[in-house]
Amino acid sequence: MLPVRRPDFSRNGFWSGSSLLSTLKSQRQIPSLCVVSEQLPSVTIIIPARPDEPEVPAVIAARALDYPADKVEIILARGKQPSVQRNTALRAAQGELICFLDDDSLALPGNLRRAAEHFRDPQVQMVGGPNLCPEAAPFLEQVFALVLASWIAFGPSRARYAKVGMVRATSEKELILCNMFGRRETLLQHGGFNEALYPNEENALMDNIQKAGGKLLYDPELFVWRRPRRTLKQFMRMLMNYGRGRAEQFRTTPTLGSLPNFVPPAFVAYLLLTIPLTIISSWALVPLAFYALAILGQVVALIPQGGLFRSLCTLPFLVETHIFYGLGFWRGLFTKLKPPGVKSDVPVKLETVAK
Repeated sequence: MLPVRRPDFSRNGFWSGSSLLSTLKSQRQIPSLCVVSEQLPSVTIIIPARPDEPEVPAVIAARALDYPADKVEIILARGKQPSVQRNTALRAAQGELICFLDDDSLALPGNLRRAAEHFRDPQVQMVGGPNLCPEAAPFLEQVFALVLASWIAFGPSRARYAKVGMVRATSEKELILCNMFGRRETLLQHGGFNEALYPNEENALMDNIQKAGGKLLYDPELFVWRRPRRTLKQFMRMLMNYGRGRAEQFRTTPTLGSLPNFVPPAFVAYLLLTIPLTIISSWALVPLAFYALAILGQVVALIPQGGLFRSLCTLPFLVETHIFYGLGFWRGLFTKLKPPGVKSDVPVKLETVAK
């Protein structure tokens, strides 16, 4: 396995264009591809961004990708609703394959070739891998990354934030939209993303594709660098949004795969009932004792990866994850959803970027 050079951050926490480009071009990946240029499919890279975002790190990284320039199209979709931005860009895309990146996703140079190899299997409709926290990120973000990659906090979805296992067939639980590939024809056949959902619009789409017989693939080495949330407030808001989005997804696209996501809201309900239940019987605290042991066990399990101090710092955030995700889930069960098929009229500006 060849070493991967970790990116460094500038003082203000963002990439400068020249340093990002030179760093990415020097990176290496595990070699796995033998596809000659003439056999490579065309790819459209879609990156949503805010209207006023001057320099988009993902665009700079995309321009450094090792792929024939005549087979790459980079579309920057500016707007204020990511699902609408992606759908608008998808309808305008020319590539056989679509690569979805967030505006801060830093793809490695070999990612397009690696993904293209997986699509040689005609059954494969979507491919993705994790988004990893750079080692040079601030301490708090590294703690958040450990939480996201822990089993007790995110279960199988921890594979979105850490390299887990080998290349394998998977479900929407392990793929994430900030680093995802799909066949354009398949995405359009299923109507693109549900614009009534954000987040979780990609999860509903993947559920539908899988129901239709399509194969989803997870590749732990097909990763991007991406920083977690910067502050505690942003992290809590993210957890609330994740919980709300999952509940809204379940209401629009109910599947058995979403049943484990009912555990955090059930935990929140249990916490609210703990005091009155304890008055009736002290046995009501037994589940809480087992929960505390499970949290401590997870902290210990994180030590080989995160070190003692950093792992100990995850303890309150592991509990916070369950509470705020659960609160968001309860909220999502009662939000007002747009009727199916209703399109948003949010303005989107598409910019084609030369590679």
